[in-house]
Amino acid sequence: MNKKLTALLLSALVLPGLGQLYLGRKIVGGIILVLVNLVLLLALFVLLRGLSPVIASQIAGGTISITPSEVTKALEGATGFGKAVLAAFCVLWAFSVIDIIRFKGER
Repeated sequence: MNKKLTALLLSALVLPGLGQLYLGRKIVGGIILVLVNLVLLLALFVLLRGLSPVIASQIAGGTISITPSEVTKALEGATGFGKAVLAAFCVLWAFSVIDIIRFKGER
């Protein structure tokens, strides 16, 4: 398997930015990795912020049995922001893959 194909598979299937690092493009790969991690942390923060009242009420009530409907209701307000975070991740993923396809270095 050639180096470019391996890099493409790393970025497309494992984590965006890994392919760039594999090709020796440390700055581009590092920037993509940092941005992807920031987007994923932001998504986690939004999820936990939306679910914290539900979790707190369950703990205060002495039971911890959260139903899917409670989760859905708690996250209703974050759907627009969730879509934006998902779109940002998709853009980073697509950029990473296209960047490797267009890379003219070692094959």
